Amino acid sequence: MPHKLTVAHLTAIDLAPPAFVDAAAKSGFEGVGLRLIRVTDDTPGYPLMDQPQDLRETRTILRDTGLKVSDIEFVKITPDTRIEALLRFLDVGAELGAGHVITAPYDQDLNRLAETLDAFSEAAGERGLGTVLEFFPWTCVPDLATCWKVAQMASTQVGILVDSLHFDRSGADYTLLESLPTERLTFAHLCDAPVKPSYSTEELLVTAREKRLPPGLGDIDLVRFLKALPEDIPLALEVPMSDDVPIQDPVQKLRSIMAATQSLLAVASETRN
Repeated sequence: MPHKLTVAHLTAIDLAPPAFVDAAAKSGFEGVGLRLIRVTDDTPGYPLMDQPQDLRETRTILRDTGLKVSDIEFVKITPDTRIEALLRFLDVGAELGAGHVITAPYDQDLNRLAETLDAFSEAAGERGLGTVLEFFPWTCVPDLATCWKVAQMASTQVGILVDSLHFDRSGADYTLLESLPTERLTFAHLCDAPVKPSYSTEELLVTAREKRLPPGLGDIDLVRFLKALPEDIPLALEVPMSDDVPIQDPVQKLRSIMAATQSLLAVASETRN
């Protein structure tokens, strides 16, 4: 079965949700992830929960294009996270028909992190949304093993979001990835990048936020990565590229990512057979 291909908002984060959905539809993607909560001071978020007109426009373009919202983001789980403050965010995710909410680990106390994640997952589930925890090499949950540990501590409802970049940068434990229950791997992030023996925290952050490459154009062993995942897992292309990349037109950019992805998937399919 072919992978369902969606595109993460970070890939074209300067596009507001209606324009992003339109560009994704014109590029052949089946869905989008939407960033409704700002992550850093120099990248935008689009709080549709506070923007009723923009929410209406987004729902209209989703209806007109037939695209689905694969996920909404980005909830940082911190010691100060209050679930009640995120309920409107979850309500809007449900209004948009989103499948999942992406969370990120920013609480050094892993027991408390798991408890908060569990409570958040329950609130999301009441609205028909799944919850996934993504790991990042620069956080308190730096790798797949720790992410799996926290997910097990939290709830059977919590999934694991594996990003090919972060997986590669954190040691690429293929044995563990292959052994995870398929129901915990609801979708994965896919991109490429150069590979080095080691990375500073600054290098990790810069690459993650603005220096990725379309699949197959870097050095990560994406064929092996795909083979370790469930065969039909949906893939979200998260490929932010800085302004020094020559492709500026958003549709042209997304189409180039789609073409690269399809080429990689063809190669990966041949190796499975």
